[in-house]
Parts: sequence; structure tokens; C-alpha cells
Amino acid sequence: MKTLKTIQMVAKIGHVLSKIAFIFCIIGFCMCVCGILSVAFGAPTVQFGGISFESVLQEHGKSLGDVYMNLVAGAVVCAGSAVVTKFAEQYLDHERAAGTPFTIEGAKELQRLGILSVCIPVGTQILVQIIRAVFEKTMGGVGEIQFDVGSLVGVGIIMLIVSLLCRYGAETAAQNEESHEKSGEQV
Repeated sequence: MKTLKTIQMVAKIGHVLSKIAFIFCIIGFCMCVCGILSVAFGAPTVQFGGISFESVLQEHGKSLGDVYMNLVAGAVVCAGSAVVTKFAEQYLDHERAAGTPFTIEGAKELQRLGILSVCIPVGTQILVQIIRAVFEKTMGGVGEIQFDVGSLVGVGIIMLIVSLLCRYGAETAAQNEESHEKSGEQV
């Protein structure tokens, strides 16, 4: 039972960390949206000592399209990450309530979390590249947006494998319980 206590402690820590990550994702999304609005309304008009935001960008070889694209990409990534962290929080909450990761329902939730952990980062990367292509056509001068989703996909695949182990553990526990009940009836 020492191992189960360790698993439950890790689940509790994971639950807290997923809540914190969810909050940061929401804050990041809101900050990106505020940044988009600030650039849209302030960049063309605001000047400090005769220096405008656009002139500073041009001096560093950047365009307004780059700024917009980075803010939109940040908002999309934060939104996708918020979804994954919320599902992680939900899984860990249910796992702690069950007291064990070896339940059929928990295995299904972990499998769903694994699938989401693979699909959402890939989907956000595809969406960001589509948005980038649209920005390039409409605004021009938009630089490349690159971010690596390989590690996130790897974590999702590991979750899928662990969900199979949890399902096997739940099925084995159910079979053991069933065989104990039958042997108790025969005595």
C-alpha cells in the first residue's frame, strides 16, 4: 500500500499543478488578446518623443504582421493548452476520488487525455500555420512561426500506454474479486 500512497500523493500534486497551469493558460490567452487589441488601436497613433511603435519595429527588421501573428499564435497555443490542462485536472480529480488509478472509468479518462494530448498540440500547430498563411496574404512580411510539439505528442503517447496498463490492472482486480467471491461461495 506504500506505492498506492505515493501514487495518490503524486496525483494530488499533479492536480494542483494542472490547476495552476490552467490559470496561467487563461491569463496568457487574455494577455495575448489584450496585446492584439493594444497593437490594433495603439500602434498607428501612439508616439513617445516622436518615435512610434511601428518605427521601432522597422528598425529591428520586424513588421506589424509579425507582432499580430505572434500574439495570435500565443492565444491559440494558450487556448489549446488550457483544454488539455483542464482535462488533466478532471482526470486527476476522479483518480483521487476513486483512490486508485486502476478503474475502467479512470483508464478511459486517461486514454481520452492521451488522445487530446496528441491531437490538440498538433491541431494548434496546424491552425497557427493556416492563420500565418492568411496573415501573409493579407498583411505581408509575416515571419515563420515555429514551435515544437514533439515532446507533447510523446507525453500523449505515454498516457495512452499507461491507460492500457491501468485498464489491465482494473480488469485483473475485477477478475480476482470475482474468483474470491466464487471460492467463498463454494466453501
